[in-house]
Amino acid sequence: MNKALILAIKGNSLDDGPGIRTVVFFKGCPLNCVWCHNPESKRAVVELSWDQNECIGCLTCTTVCHVNAISKNNTFFINRDTCTLCFQCVEVCPSGAMAGVGKYMDVNGVVNEIIKDKPFFDTSGGGVTLSGGEPTVYMQFASELLKALKKIKIHTLIETGGYFNWDEFEANIAPYCDMVYYDIKLIDDDEHKKYCGVSNVKILQNFKNLVELSQKNTIQLMPRIPLVPEITATKHNIEGIAQFLSECGVNHVQLLRYNPLWPEKCKKIGISPELIDKKLTQWMSAEEYEQCRQVACKNGMQM
Repeated sequence: MNKALILAIKGNSLDDGPGIRTVVFFKGCPLNCVWCHNPESKRAVVELSWDQNECIGCLTCTTVCHVNAISKNNTFFINRDTCTLCFQCVEVCPSGAMAGVGKYMDVNGVVNEIIKDKPFFDTSGGGVTLSGGEPTVYMQFASELLKALKKIKIHTLIETGGYFNWDEFEANIAPYCDMVYYDIKLIDDDEHKKYCGVSNVKILQNFKNLVELSQKNTIQLMPRIPLVPEITATKHNIEGIAQFLSECGVNHVQLLRYNPLWPEKCKKIGISPELIDKKLTQWMSAEEYEQCRQVACKNGMQM
């Protein structure tokens, strides 16, 4: 049976599309953005998480670990090179500090989780958002899920970084998707490779294709710029993206405020954050956001 690795299914979201929405977070992404707000969603494998803020120091987990992978002497408490992911530590942890990250689910299982929220969708004009990670990593699964949602008249939206095979997307996703939130992070290809791990050529071309498709049918398209201090939130980058959007015949964009909580998330899954400086540990001020908004507006963009 076709399954996908699901990070989480969260209801009552007001930030991932119109109305009240349930968001399905997929685990796995072809990009490797150094500031990823959901670093636990990057790898398409089940992982073990340890939250030091929830840990009560009872060390019960060490008594059930048969490979001695857990110790206060380990940098992130768990030696993940040794850990076999048996999850016995999760079962005995009294505080919930130990947790599995990722669960394989079939389409029916996901729909059954979602369907209880349908009254909220119907009264608010909301629906379901596929996010991640990157939903298009599981193209066929996402297609079947979107089909199932459309059959029961639920509005569908996909959040994507745009790094996918266009022909597969057009055939499998577009016919069943009402709206696309499309992230364009960096307009310069070298910078995109440096900070996101891949070229942006495919991403920009897929956006052009999606603009053409949106002009032919009812699919709605919203480009977004995740604002990262001194990386994406620069005058040069925002001007460049605005120019690209204008050339595509698009005059609107959404700016995503920077969220500095990702370094702590990295530590939970045993990753040392790659980029840490003072700017990246602080919330973006209203003044910084307004400067970015002004640059976009002066270059023809509407918010």
